[in-house]
Amino acid sequence: MKRSLYRKLVSWKNDSKRKPLLLQGARQVGKTYLINEFGLKEYSNIIYLNFEQNPDIKTLFNKELKPGKIVANIGLYLGRKITSTDTLIFFDEIQVAPKALTSLKYFYEQASDYHIIAAGSLLGVSFGKETSFPVGKVNFMMLYPMSFVEYLYAFGDNLLAENLLNKIDLEPFPEIIHEKLLSHLKMYLYLGGMPEVLQDYLDNQDIKSVRKIQNEILEAYKRDFSKYTSKSQAIKTSELWDSIPYQLAKENKKFKYSDVRKKARSASFEQTIEWLKKAGLINVVYIIKTPKLPLIGYVDYSKFKIYLLDTGLLGAMLNLSSDIIIKQTKLFSEYNGAFIENFIASELTSYGYKELFYWTSKSDAEVDFILPKGNNIYPLEVKSGFNRNIKSLRSYANKYKPKLIYRCSPRNFIQQDNFINIPLYASVQLIMDN
Repeated sequence: MKRSLYRKLVSWKNDSKRKPLLLQGARQVGKTYLINEFGLKEYSNIIYLNFEQNPDIKTLFNKELKPGKIVANIGLYLGRKITSTDTLIFFDEIQVAPKALTSLKYFYEQASDYHIIAAGSLLGVSFGKETSFPVGKVNFMMLYPMSFVEYLYAFGDNLLAENLLNKIDLEPFPEIIHEKLLSHLKMYLYLGGMPEVLQDYLDNQDIKSVRKIQNEILEAYKRDFSKYTSKSQAIKTSELWDSIPYQLAKENKKFKYSDVRKKARSASFEQTIEWLKKAGLINVVYIIKTPKLPLIGYVDYSKFKIYLLDTGLLGAMLNLSSDIIIKQTKLFSEYNGAFIENFIASELTSYGYKELFYWTSKSDAEVDFILPKGNNIYPLEVKSGFNRNIKSLRSYANKYKPKLIYRCSPRNFIQQDNFINIPLYASVQLIMDN
């Protein structure tokens, strides 16, 4: 499956200042598949070591961490000589091997001719204070669930995907193309962006099989709650995780601790939210007091919304029936538009927005996302239906005078003065300068 990160991997390979690469991302987002594909296509040789499948490999790092010695021992283990020439060394599931992670520092300092990629889930939460994390000695990349554009590539609609990526105007699509993209989007909202889920549907066209895989992924996440946290913390994490879909189903999606556990307070669950965030399982959108740059300086961390990393998993947690896919606009509006806001949060994250923000007035106006682009700040309202009301955007515009105001909705492209409507399926346009 074509992933947009592939081009960045090629750039990393060709960079003369290349460091060992640490690829992060939640479980099941396709890290192993992507790096193996990259290694097979871009190198003559690939050395693959999975620390979770073969725990004994960790013993190769138990003593000295001299790169030459490590490579020689790996060669003895695999029964082949390893050279740095046109070879990719891939350390997979490195989160279970702290010393292997530490060794990346020495590969950078003493053996930078080796091309090394390490991948792992829960890297931000699985190591304790005793672990030496190679800060400044590695390059970082993050892999997310497949975006809508990547989904189009997977389903063979390359021209549609390339058109969305390369569109430089705001001219509406012909209606037949617009409807085709909306139909694709409904399917994407149900399937989500987990590569195994998409591949299974492409192979079998079986919605029941898809839901089974989604539930298996959710179970794997819950097992990680217990594996990488204490028993009491695992219970808290499960409670908070289970509450997210129902928090999103409310009209007011602001996160409430009392919806996790009666009379709960922030002190009980702040650590849990940080754990889920570092694990890549949630996207947190914080409220800002004033839209000024840098936005991070005007955040109220006590008020926020939490979205899941993937709409397909959200649907599985809510046990959403598959017949909703064929209904005209039902999926867009289901659960008070939770799927649409969750979708946009995931898309923005995959496009490189490391922090997400929203804004509310003292009255009833609320803007779903506040987007910094260069030296400008733009408000974005997300609509699940065809309602033309942009009261909240106008309220924001009257107060802060932004250059442009955006709405994402099922409608086609529209531009009227400083107002731009971007179809939900074209959210990639939000990172472009219009």
